Amino acid sequence: MMDEREKSDRPTVPAKSLNKAGQPAAEEMEESGLAKRNLHQSNTLRMQGRASVSNRLELVRQAAQRDKRMKFTALLHHVYALETLREAYFDLKRDAAAGVDEETWQDYGQDLEGNLQDLSARLKRGAYRALPVRRVYIPKADGRQRPLGVPVVEDKIVQRATVAVLNAIYETEFLGFSYGFRPGRSQHNALDALNVGLMKRQVNWVLDADIRGFFEAISHDWLVKFVEHRIGDRRVVRLIQKWLKAGALENGTWTQQAEGTQQGGSASPLLANIYLHYVFDLWVHRWRQRSASGEVIVVRFADDIIVGFQYRSDAERCLAEMRERLMKFGLELHPQKTRLLEFGRWAAVNRRRRGLGKPETFNFLGFTHICGKTKKGWFTVARQTERRRTQAKLKEIKAELRRRLHVPVPDVGQWLRSVVTGHFRYYGVPGNYKALAGFRDRISQLWHRALGRRSQKGHVTWERMARLTTRWLPRAHIYHPQPLARLGVTT
Repeated sequence: MMDEREKSDRPTVPAKSLNKAGQPAAEEMEESGLAKRNLHQSNTLRMQGRASVSNRLELVRQAAQRDKRMKFTALLHHVYALETLREAYFDLKRDAAAGVDEETWQDYGQDLEGNLQDLSARLKRGAYRALPVRRVYIPKADGRQRPLGVPVVEDKIVQRATVAVLNAIYETEFLGFSYGFRPGRSQHNALDALNVGLMKRQVNWVLDADIRGFFEAISHDWLVKFVEHRIGDRRVVRLIQKWLKAGALENGTWTQQAEGTQQGGSASPLLANIYLHYVFDLWVHRWRQRSASGEVIVVRFADDIIVGFQYRSDAERCLAEMRERLMKFGLELHPQKTRLLEFGRWAAVNRRRRGLGKPETFNFLGFTHICGKTKKGWFTVARQTERRRTQAKLKEIKAELRRRLHVPVPDVGQWLRSVVTGHFRYYGVPGNYKALAGFRDRISQLWHRALGRRSQKGHVTWERMARLTTRWLPRAHIYHPQPLARLGVTT
């Protein structure tokens, strides 16, 4: 039972090893709003707590590393420790959207220590209750809407703290070719691994697999069973079940999901990785060791999966068996987005011999991968910004320029500079300079058109536009090193 304070504080809502060839190079890497009088004290507590949390979780990690079959039966005390909760709070985004209770990060921090002590006590005695998430939608590159769930600040804190504890266990469990939403791993680590695998291994066929509506199709029953393989603390399992059953509020209507996890919280990416670890990763790892006749490489980022094969027969068998495997756990490969294509060092020659056109391309993490050649005629994997991503971004910028039509030019210039710089920092990979320069030129043209609409003359000279472009829009720049160079360092 919750006491009167707890009832009043919460709003009322409706109830990697390569097959027969050792481990491939592509998979080796396996401000604050607090009151001024409290700022120094809180930051000091945070610094002291970070070391304490790190030390305690390191012991958990070492235990998980020593015994791969160990079930952890006492974990909740790591979650409700004040140091863990405080660290989780400071790791949250300051300007993130508020949940259904409309409480912001700054609001919660006005009495941070009191709130965290109350939260810790409720977690300890089992009185913590998860609130529904606030359902919002964000546009996808293909024009559709992606549903997101915005948890309240308190639920974000508990999820972040729980994920920190569980990561200490599962980072020793996850395989090297899994890159999505893991500490110390990024999209570019996955892109590097894929590039090196395609360049250095005997890959002639690529399976580009996409799971249809993955986050919405996750089975709660199977997910709990998978978690219980390593987590024997029923209190932590119940925390996860509370988040799964919390439901969502949309336009004042509460709905509960029988399947799926709410994207937007800290727990969802980890739970998704746990699900695919048992459903796909362990299975494909065994498959390439026991069933494949040639080399096989795997790179997975969340539900985006790329598998490279030496032989087409292996690729076709793997695809058929993968469909069956996923169906057992309520998942399905997207029929239009899942493709098997000829790709690799000999793809162009083999297709020309059969009277076919150029090798097909595939998209992964925003880049179109192409069978290309260097200036000396050697095979290389060319990577270009995915066309639909560029078009979607330009459309978004065009609409924002209209909204900022009467904003001072320097303010618009600063905003465009941040947009272009962010684009270059992600897509600035070797060989993509032309696409980056083209993106900058299109931004300049859109800005010129917007300035012409606000001008009394209805016209802005290109001389003035050239000066504005030079001043505010950074030139195209390659930020990332060659994949093999960076992969060699990180591994």
